[in-house]
Amino acid sequence: MLAGAMSLSAIAQTQTITIATVNNGDMITMKELSSDFKKKYPDIDLKWVTLEENILRQRVTTDVATGGGQYDVMTIGTYEVPIWSKQEWLQPLDALGEQYDVDDLLPAIKSGLSVDDTLYAAPFYGESSMVMYRTDLMEKAGLKMPKAPSWEFVRKAAAAMTDKAAGVYGLCLRGKAGWGENIALLTAMSNSFGARWFDENWQPQFDSKAWKDTLEYYVDVMNKYGPPGASANGFNENLALFQTGKCGMWIDATVAGGFVTNKKDSEVADKVGFALAPDHGLGKRGNWLWEWTLAIPSSSKKSDAAMQFISWATSKEYAELVAEKKGWANVPPGTRASLYENPEYLNAAPFAQITLDSINSADPKNPTVDPVPYVGIQFVAIPEFQGIGTAVGQQFSAALTGRMTVDQALQSSQRLVERAMRKARYPK
Repeated sequence: MLAGAMSLSAIAQTQTITIATVNNGDMITMKELSSDFKKKYPDIDLKWVTLEENILRQRVTTDVATGGGQYDVMTIGTYEVPIWSKQEWLQPLDALGEQYDVDDLLPAIKSGLSVDDTLYAAPFYGESSMVMYRTDLMEKAGLKMPKAPSWEFVRKAAAAMTDKAAGVYGLCLRGKAGWGENIALLTAMSNSFGARWFDENWQPQFDSKAWKDTLEYYVDVMNKYGPPGASANGFNENLALFQTGKCGMWIDATVAGGFVTNKKDSEVADKVGFALAPDHGLGKRGNWLWEWTLAIPSSSKKSDAAMQFISWATSKEYAELVAEKKGWANVPPGTRASLYENPEYLNAAPFAQITLDSINSADPKNPTVDPVPYVGIQFVAIPEFQGIGTAVGQQFSAALTGRMTVDQALQSSQRLVERAMRKARYPK
């Protein structure tokens, strides 16, 4: 009996938590460095499920909505946290420990992950968007990148930097269909052109001139100055193109700053400059606000162990661990004020100030030139957006490849969003 009891006790003391995460560079580093967590918590084993962004979203959404319980820690974004917490699909993160220092989180970041002052997800990294560009190609073109460029300057520079014979394309942008892929870029971009998804009465606005101007600009510059096969490119594909010297400019997440300046991975690491996301002269820039976060689904039966892992992975101490193993420039950015007060980080990360300025200037509650009834810059914070965002993304991708005209893509988007909103009974 005693031996049996001891055996059961040993089994009870060891838990395996399953972590669902995205295949971005910072998450791959988290998995690699998790041996440090195992030393601290030898009684917690980690099982990793690492997926491409669109697939991850589908799987975790299905699991959390059905209470499936497959995962104990989920990587989710700013979009999901307020919606899922109100549905009671997430456990509050109220036991991260005294050393965690919640007040060190950047206000814009903390606000987006809290409901009624309760934190429901911990930020692993935060981002806005910015222009990354080849300083050597810009100089060769006889141009100087402003700190705050316009879309017209981007067009001019893309034309001057494109050398298709040499395999260099002036501008790389997301083309892969998905609400978190091409729609993230195009919605943020459309804000600066004066467009919006819905008017104040929740009527879709894809039949507006501002949306036509946005999509015409995008299709035109991508067909003239973008890489071939751009409709298949998301963040990771464009990152690879930029790191191998194929892009003159790339407008995407500020988190890429550490990757494009890393000499181990980037062939152009010492030739990269940074600027704010472009504007169109209407008072809004095309920068977004996003956090990849770690959260615990309500269906998890191992929340204590999951809480310990999240506290470790999003702590100041984890940042120091990454700095020790990978260098300060590769620390997950955009979450803690203390990082942007650290001279070692500021000296190592030439993109740090642009990142902070871009995050601080993003305003999810007032994302557009004209008033809107929703919150969110590169997304609309309603449950229906995953479906309608991806459907619209498919229309826009078709316009990019020429399977549809810009007008057809916008007309189709208008119809399908009108239909979806009627079905969901908006306005509510």
